[in-house]
Parts: sequence; C-alpha cells; structure tokens
Amino acid sequence: MADSLILELADFVHDIHTGIYSEETGQPQPLKFTVQVKFKVADHYDADTPLDASKNYMDLKFACSEALGDTHYKLIEAVADHVCETLFLQDSRVEQVSVKIVKLALSEADEQIGITLTRDRR
Repeated sequence: MADSLILELADFVHDIHTGIYSEETGQPQPLKFTVQVKFKVADHYDADTPLDASKNYMDLKFACSEALGDTHYKLIEAVADHVCETLFLQDSRVEQVSVKIVKLALSEADEQIGITLTRDRR
C-alpha cells in the first residue's frame, strides 16, 4: 500500500459573495470550508525535516479567503473550483484537493447543506 499525506483545514468560516437569489446577492454570506489536500509524501519525516518538505497549512486557509477576493460566485461549486485551482497552482506536489462547503445561512436546525468537490490534478 502506498503512503499518503493528507493536509486538512476543517470548519473554517469565511464570508463570500455567492448566490443567485436576490436575498443572497446583496451581501457576503458565511460559508464553512473543510479542505483536504493529498500531497506528495516525502520518503521520511524526522524532527529536523524543514517546512519545504510539506506545505504550509496557511495556504489552505488563504485559498478559502483572500484568494477568492471580492468576486461574486453564483454557485458554491465555482467557489470550490477556485479553491482547488488555487491550491494546484501554489504547489506542483498537490495531487488531489477535496473542498466541502456548507452554506451556513441556509441552516434552520443545525443541518449542514452544501457540496463537496474532489478534483485530481490534471
């Protein structure tokens, strides 16, 4: 069985301009992101392994916040796609990205309504 390294950002909430209905489009709405990145694993990690043998976890947070900018995304699928592409562009060792987005404004009883997009490097 092959080794794998999965980096994760879980339950990160950020306001994004998204939606197609008039009640959604006037202001940003909170989205909850969970991002998993399958990363090319090093042969070995020890106590002195430098950061460049992995990926800075803050890059995952950046892809779900500042990298999205002030663009209005009609669909959260487009938000997830942008997050995937940002992470692929940042580092050629990223092999796969999975982005789960929950639209918090839709929740009426703490249910989680959203999507998960998983994309392999092409």
